[in-house]
Amino acid sequence: MCSGFARADIYRYVDENGVVGFTNIPPNDRSYDVYLREAPPKALRESRQTPPLKARLHNAGNRARYAGLIEAAAQASQLEPALIHAVIAAESGYNPSALSPKGAVGLMQLMPQTAKRYSVTNPLDPLQNIQGGARYLRDLLRMFNNDLKLALAAYNAGENAVMKYGNRIPPFPETLAYVPRVLSYYRMYRASS
Repeated sequence: MCSGFARADIYRYVDENGVVGFTNIPPNDRSYDVYLREAPPKALRESRQTPPLKARLHNAGNRARYAGLIEAAAQASQLEPALIHAVIAAESGYNPSALSPKGAVGLMQLMPQTAKRYSVTNPLDPLQNIQGGARYLRDLLRMFNNDLKLALAAYNAGENAVMKYGNRIPPFPETLAYVPRVLSYYRMYRASS
């Protein structure tokens, strides 16, 4: 069975003259030792880690640090705090300085257009970022008739992408992984409330 990716482990051997050699070709001979094992690709490492465990590993200090801001934003936007925690866990891992390659910023990874739409003048400010992200999430829930999966897909891929695919989760690998990850965090945070 093919695993879908190539490995580049380095094997060490000693020949009959005592000379040490190295190869990346997997040996059939037990006289070779694994000298350096390549880590599996990041996507494979993350897929092996269960989302609840990964969520627990997010900085508990930062979760507690932003709990008051999250509670206030949840109350103002009529969302559960656990849902906002779940989005933050998936989006930034509670890193208020997070910046994505696509330009999303802060705890809730607001895109510049979204930040502007929700009057977030400083997306690196945790208070503004959480409030703007919570209002956006609330509006997405309203837009998609309280379908949480579609609202989360829209949060990740944009509401136009969800509409383009007939109000279904767009077939983007990132979005297809994102929605269940947030839902897993959401269940975990609800259970611990």
